[in-house]
Amino acid sequence: MSVRVVRLGTPRTPGEGTRIGTVRRPPRGVPKARFSTQNWYDVWFPNLAPSVETMKLGQEAASSAEWAAFGRRYRTEMAAPAAKHDLELLAVLSHTTNFSVGCYCEDESRCHRAVLKQLLVEHGAKVG
Repeated sequence: MSVRVVRLGTPRTPGEGTRIGTVRRPPRGVPKARFSTQNWYDVWFPNLAPSVETMKLGQEAASSAEWAAFGRRYRTEMAAPAAKHDLELLAVLSHTTNFSVGCYCEDESRCHRAVLKQLLVEHGAKVG
């Protein structure tokens, strides 16, 4: 059992389990009834998405220093009590069931999901 970190909209892997969209907004132009069948996500969970302001900071990051600033700001948001509880819940679930979390970004190294993956590990998640 484990949590996988994926790019939303990509083909699912065998045993991936429930796909959770940790994004601020649903995919554009896709009817809600098709989110799952088109491999976007089964459940929308914006609680673990960066705020709009932080998301823009990450999207505009052109240097390593700017990306690091995004990471610090996103980590600060995820340290809030509600987000911390959500991370702890997913970490515990990763030991009993398979599921995935993800975002739309093409490059995981410049996406909040890279930081989210680290946060899940720090909270004790089993990451596959």
